Amino acid sequence: MASPTWRLVSLALCLGALAVLQAARGTDAARAFFVFGDSLVDNGNNNYLITAARADSPPYGIDTPDHRATGRFSNGKNVPDIISEHLGAEPVLPYLSPELDGDKMLVGANFASAGVGILNDTGIQFANIIHIVKQLRYFEQYQKRLSALIGAEEATRLVRGALVLITLGGNDFVNNYYLVPYSARSREFSLPDYVSYLLSEYAQILEHLYDLGARRVLVQGVGPIGCVPAELALHSLDGTCDPELQRAAEMYNPRLMALLQDLNARHGGEVFVGVNMKRIHDDFIDDPKAYGFETATEACCGQGRFNGMGLCTMVSSLCADRDSYVFWDAFHPTERANRLIVQQFMSGSVEYIAPMNLSTVLAIDLQKQQLRT
Repeated sequence: MASPTWRLVSLALCLGALAVLQAARGTDAARAFFVFGDSLVDNGNNNYLITAARADSPPYGIDTPDHRATGRFSNGKNVPDIISEHLGAEPVLPYLSPELDGDKMLVGANFASAGVGILNDTGIQFANIIHIVKQLRYFEQYQKRLSALIGAEEATRLVRGALVLITLGGNDFVNNYYLVPYSARSREFSLPDYVSYLLSEYAQILEHLYDLGARRVLVQGVGPIGCVPAELALHSLDGTCDPELQRAAEMYNPRLMALLQDLNARHGGEVFVGVNMKRIHDDFIDDPKAYGFETATEACCGQGRFNGMGLCTMVSSLCADRDSYVFWDAFHPTERANRLIVQQFMSGSVEYIAPMNLSTVLAIDLQKQQLRT
């Protein structure tokens, strides 16, 4: 016969599990959010890895409330954090964080890892990073953990009702095809053939994400990779964007959008929503002052030409007013730029996000949820 103490413990555990299950079922609860990709959306997974691709030291995070480096490649919040604000949710935790447990699992998880690309050989110079194939394996692992927490049926419902963000592609150009002159991939493929190869591989990744239950997926295209301070430092005399890298982005992005249309036609719905990151950034780069920025060529944190050489560290040149810079470091936007980017996610026309913006997605999905309840 069970002791009174054991009965109390068992009752507490049951009540705790019931509370988690009710939270998962709550119609007013914010939907779960899952993030995959590279340093543009990594919020700290690489903190737990032995790799050079980390942002867990000052001055990263200088404008967070506690001025602490969190692993985000920003002075403050990144795009997933700001999307979470619009979802009415707390920021999702990195999957490798020991804090991701219990009811924190219901918020979602961030699987992104700085340095990765569509291809597994992208980012090999960073050694220990979570390539996209492994990110998807972690997503499967997460779902098993979630099923143990709230049951298989509720776990499936939570995942299918979630919002997903995936950001890949930029590193496949900057840290692979164009990493060094006559790189292995550039000897293997012409640029058009390389773009075709990338998209054929990306199609498999997106299909796998669908098979794992994702039903609303924001897919970010490649930004203006020829205009980031790191590339200006190497290739530009006057701050003009590198034409070859820009050509790669201009070739890739329309074909990515066409791929997403094909996938949506195959699956019968608007599962995949394409975000034209180059078009969004072009607004800032073409006329930074119109958006309240002083410069779109200089990084806030760095050294050398355009402050775009080397890493952002405590000995780097650091700007005083982060809000006046589009770029925080050699590759990544400031929090203020990220907020303007997410503004276009939320309310942009099909020129920026297609087939519909995120506000429309959220409104449609809320209406569907209300009809089911």
